[in-house]
Amino acid sequence: MSFWNRRRPWVAAAAQRADGAAQLKRSLAWPHLVALGVGGIVGTGIYTLTGEAAALAGPAAMLSFVIAGLVCACAALAYAEMSTMIPVAGSAYTYTYTVIGEGWAWIVGWSLILEYTLVCSVVAVGWGGYASGLIRQAGWPMPEMLLTAPANGGLVDLPAVLIALAVAGLLTLGTRESARINLVLVLVKLAALAAFVALCLPAFDAAHFTPFMPHGFAAHEVDGVKVGVIAAASIIFFAFYGFDTISTASEEAENPGRDLTIGIVGSMLLCTLIYMAVAASAIGAQPVDTFAGSGEPLAQILRALGHPGAAVAIGAAAVIALPTVIMAFMYGQSRVFFAMARDGLLPRRLAAVHATRGTPVAVTVLTGVIAATLAGFMPLARIVALANAGTLCAFIATAAAMAILRLREPQRPRRFRTPLWPLVALLAIAGCLYLFASLPGETIRFFFVWNALGLAVYLLYARRHSRLAPI
Repeated sequence: MSFWNRRRPWVAAAAQRADGAAQLKRSLAWPHLVALGVGGIVGTGIYTLTGEAAALAGPAAMLSFVIAGLVCACAALAYAEMSTMIPVAGSAYTYTYTVIGEGWAWIVGWSLILEYTLVCSVVAVGWGGYASGLIRQAGWPMPEMLLTAPANGGLVDLPAVLIALAVAGLLTLGTRESARINLVLVLVKLAALAAFVALCLPAFDAAHFTPFMPHGFAAHEVDGVKVGVIAAASIIFFAFYGFDTISTASEEAENPGRDLTIGIVGSMLLCTLIYMAVAASAIGAQPVDTFAGSGEPLAQILRALGHPGAAVAIGAAAVIALPTVIMAFMYGQSRVFFAMARDGLLPRRLAAVHATRGTPVAVTVLTGVIAATLAGFMPLARIVALANAGTLCAFIATAAAMAILRLREPQRPRRFRTPLWPLVALLAIAGCLYLFASLPGETIRFFFVWNALGLAVYLLYARRHSRLAPI
């Protein structure tokens, strides 16, 4: 079992060119990284999951946002420190491989594949919901069975499939080109959310926050569904992560030491403020029961307030801007896939980089096809929970790697130093474990089944083809 704990030499992690391995092109400045983070964080979570959170926790969904945000903030600080120390593609997978060992890195990487691919599917489904609403409202002759997944009585969610494939195609064109388009779409998305808050404020009623916690604080089952503040936090946790996609861009940042810190910490702080403003405005404007469980809660609230034109505009903004989330996570997934293939843990031909564009075309297309297939046939709520499990695993690994490295090599130079690192690491790890335990039982079982499958792949293939395997 010596292969399980073998660690990639630090120099190899920081300078892949030494052995002629494929390289990604450095083309991203900090504004691109902040936009990548905001594009990944502000998306389906606020446009569609506000309704699901309200159904699980009532007005206390506000508290669920705070709890999930606190855990993510601690994880974000750990990511900021590790990404500036190891500015190489791969995110939590790479940090674990360098600090802890190959076997654990494989588990993290395998979990990240689950996270990023499923998030792409989740957001594609959310986008498809808004797009389908606009199609119906416009009266276009589109068969209903092509607008709905099989779980909801249809044949396929065709809009979700098409957007996933379209984003994959865009990412193959080039990193900087994709980042520029992402920046424009992020501005559109933020303008739409600002308009929503402005229209809701005149109708704000504090009475809508009473009773504040109808389902209690701890997660517990009611009719087979976990409800409560923590149950909602474990689901809308999805609404906060996305900053970790910035760390996958380490190898493409022009100035990693500065740009990554600004991107991760800056996008997290900005998005937390946005979420609090939007959630408070939604609950204050309408009783929770009126939009709980809605697939398009923001648009529904605006229609109820007598702003049908604004509701259409919000839906249009979602259709235009939600692909930024798909873009961020599909970008992250392809870079993790690329890093694992470059290390030999996956077939090395998947690490091929386009000669002029500097992008990993093969893994990007593969990610798009898988995400499109899942988006077309799986229900939103189920996919969200499965994606959260993979993310929680990655966050725990990154916080643990930061703590281990602080103890093992306290004098190693750090461009960004996490304040109160023992407390931050403890809160990140304990918080993620608690949220993981609060996930639906089916989700937890699937996560372990997924990693059991991954362990078989590692033992049968990856450990023997690793660059660190004896020749």
